[in-house]
Amino acid sequence: MEAAVTAGQLRKQGNALFQAGDHAAALATYTQALSLCDAESERAVLHRNRAACYLKLEDYANAEADASKAIEADGRDMKALFRRSQALQKLGRLDQAISDLQRCVSLEPKNKAFQEALHTLGSSMHEKMKKMSCTDSKVDQMFQILLDPEEKDADKKQKAAQNLIVLAREEAGAEKIFQSDGVRLLTQLLDTAKADMMLAALRTLVGLCSGHRSRTTAILAELGAPRLSAVLGVEHEQVSLAACNLLQVMFDSLKEGMQKDFRGKEDAVVLDSSKDLKLLIKHLLELLALEGASAHGRDNALNLLIKVVPRKSPKEINNSLSLWVIDQGLKKILEVGSTVCGAQDSLPVTENSRMSASVLLSKLYSDLKCDAERENFHHLCEDYVKSWFEGHELAGKLRAIQTVSCLLQGPSEAGNRVLELEGIMDSVLSLCASVCEAHQLVAVEALIHAADKAKRASFITANGVSLLKEIYKHSERDSIRIRALVGLCKLGSAGGTDFSMKQFAEGSTMKLAKQCRKWLCNETIDAGTRRWAVEGLAYLTFDADVKEEFVEDKAAMQAMFHLAKSEDRSVLYAVASTLVNCTNSYDHEEPDPQMLELAKYAKQHIPEQHPKDKPDFVKRRVRKLLAAGVVSALACMVKSENPALTNSCRELISRVFLALVEEAEDRGGVVAQGGGKALIPLSLESTEVGQTKAAQALAKITITSNPEMAFPGERIYEVVRPLVSLLHLQRTGLENFEGLMALTNLAGISERLRQKILKEKAVPMIEGYMFEEHELIRLAATECMCNMAMSKEVQELFLAEGSDRLKLMVLYSGEEDEKLRRAASGTLAMLTALHPPICKRIPQVTAHWLEILQALLLSPNVELQHRGAVVVMNMMAAEREVAEQLIASEMLEILSVLAKEKDKPRVAQAAKESLAQAVAYGLIKPNPNQE
Repeated sequence: MEAAVTAGQLRKQGNALFQAGDHAAALATYTQALSLCDAESERAVLHRNRAACYLKLEDYANAEADASKAIEADGRDMKALFRRSQALQKLGRLDQAISDLQRCVSLEPKNKAFQEALHTLGSSMHEKMKKMSCTDSKVDQMFQILLDPEEKDADKKQKAAQNLIVLAREEAGAEKIFQSDGVRLLTQLLDTAKADMMLAALRTLVGLCSGHRSRTTAILAELGAPRLSAVLGVEHEQVSLAACNLLQVMFDSLKEGMQKDFRGKEDAVVLDSSKDLKLLIKHLLELLALEGASAHGRDNALNLLIKVVPRKSPKEINNSLSLWVIDQGLKKILEVGSTVCGAQDSLPVTENSRMSASVLLSKLYSDLKCDAERENFHHLCEDYVKSWFEGHELAGKLRAIQTVSCLLQGPSEAGNRVLELEGIMDSVLSLCASVCEAHQLVAVEALIHAADKAKRASFITANGVSLLKEIYKHSERDSIRIRALVGLCKLGSAGGTDFSMKQFAEGSTMKLAKQCRKWLCNETIDAGTRRWAVEGLAYLTFDADVKEEFVEDKAAMQAMFHLAKSEDRSVLYAVASTLVNCTNSYDHEEPDPQMLELAKYAKQHIPEQHPKDKPDFVKRRVRKLLAAGVVSALACMVKSENPALTNSCRELISRVFLALVEEAEDRGGVVAQGGGKALIPLSLESTEVGQTKAAQALAKITITSNPEMAFPGERIYEVVRPLVSLLHLQRTGLENFEGLMALTNLAGISERLRQKILKEKAVPMIEGYMFEEHELIRLAATECMCNMAMSKEVQELFLAEGSDRLKLMVLYSGEEDEKLRRAASGTLAMLTALHPPICKRIPQVTAHWLEILQALLLSPNVELQHRGAVVVMNMMAAEREVAEQLIASEMLEILSVLAKEKDKPRVAQAAKESLAQAVAYGLIKPNPNQE
């Protein structure tokens, strides 16, 4: 057979496929025909036909290319011209599309389809031109108003700035500003040094950079990293914050581009993104040590570095950015951490700066992957401390000790290493006795941070307690006394919750706690100093007597909650720690009785629980915290964007929330005060333990509350992922059970929620727990599957080849456990009603199916009887063959009896419908006495 004939046959085959709606197959057939065809006229027709396929498949670029090839062969091919105009219209090239349509109309003036298409497209083109013209003039007008030095109307300028910002939020507007020399004009606005103009420029630039890597790269090249860094460091707080927001957006756009490129684009682009990122980070690091930079500018730079540099997850392989920052900028970060407030030539810092530096150092250290990388970090820290400690006299020693404090609050391993350096600890102890308040502050704080572990606490107990007591008793300054008190609190709590391991004499911790509460409530003392009172309570509340007194002091609790909502976010961890202690929400395992006996025999120390840490006391403390407003304080803490809200801090907050929702009657109040909303971010971003605790708290709320009330609107869909995480195998049985119960409630609400649960890949895990030995978990999984079975996708799973899902449901319907039978038979009733093919499969999955159904119908439990009757009714209706098998057994007799049960109307009705179906099939004769 000749090639041309074959090409012709293929074209006809392609036409048939196209008419049948199989456009992809038609495209493949036309392509095959092209490979066998040489005649130019035939090839033009095939290209034209392929263009039609591409239009249907929404591949407009290829549609335009194929139509153009057909037009090259015959410039009067109206079909090809029309198809190209359609493709060009979709590609946004309206002027070219109009040109093709005009050509069509000139070739066939009476064709109404061509005329209508041209009219519609002309109107669209006119609107677009009008809009573009309007937007162009608006952009020019806005910049003219903003940059005109003669323009004195402040309202007019403010309106122009707002319009520019709004326009930049839309992609078309952002592109128009960018193409209209907008970046140069925005740079001029920045250079005016007027706060309102700078804010307008920065907020507009945010719109231009959001999610657009190429524009971000061009804007960065135009503005320059030094200018952006300088704007971040200005004194005006709002301008600095706006610059911080712009830099965050730029980092996100560059990093997103870098990740996309890493997945398979050209290497050159990867290098460009990496280079831009490092350039920005380099200038941020330089800003940290720049004397002229403002205090809040320095804080914003630290916050950006915390968000941008470390890996988001250990699963990410590449930690090169952290290594580069450690090599290039560790000493600059330590410059902030070592700053002594009030000292000569000290950097301007806020009350949050040193905490932010500690958090950044901690994150960088956590991002290291091997001993060699950690050793390099230690050496750099030790060299920095030595550089200040040796040869700089007193001022240098203070900087060195302040650095130690900063490291102990962050990467404590590094802090402990530098603390071991010769002379450091001796200097700390000697400076505690200094007559200068600033020196004493630095030394006492270092002592507090050093007393973190029992080993070091016992050393300081021997060497520093008398000194701290002396300072506490005789210092005239509250700022010093309160810190000395915290040092004593920390040492006094070295035994933790172990009642038998107390460092101080009976009653001493109570006196210290009373003084802490007194300072905490004293509003004449500044918030920065009162924060230390909370630090003291964070340690002292290991003692149950202290917990009991604290929750009785409503004024102290509310003063602490007020501090938690204040701008000084460094108090967050201490507040959370105090609340964890008061609610006993830390981890504690019940000791093995046999191990206890062995420990007694070996004369080893045995931890003892305080009598006031028993469940009844804890429950009362929780109620008092709830009454004092703990939930609103926690919700406010969670909203914080400050680096002080570390993952460890989030974990503590999650622990407290879990304790607060332990009792079902308290859950409504927790939700009403914003607890449900606060738990969602905690369940998604925290330590693994913290995420699990928050997810478990969400589960408890979802089980006993109406989920649509507890999590209104879209929030209910955000709850699904945390709940599914409770089904993972590494979670405890209780967490599995509560996760399943909560998902059961959600699955019963709507199809959209069931789809969300399916999307989170929960169904295989739910199925797995249906085989669980623990009867409550098995029951919860079966009930969850019952509600999930309302989804078509889940119904199909029960018919999958080689699956035992349906068999398991039938067998569970015959189990002794009545609750399990109810859940399984309910699932069968729903499956057989919604998906009739399942009715035909039931007799094939197990030989015992008939006796299981009969047992359900004969059950004394009316619910089980009804479910069994519904399953039989659905099976009778599904297929005559199945109905024959049912009627041939004792089922006919059972159904006849049930149909007469007047006190069980639902069961009787289902039985009657089954018998009526049997009559319709001609399997039995109608009963004249039957209604």
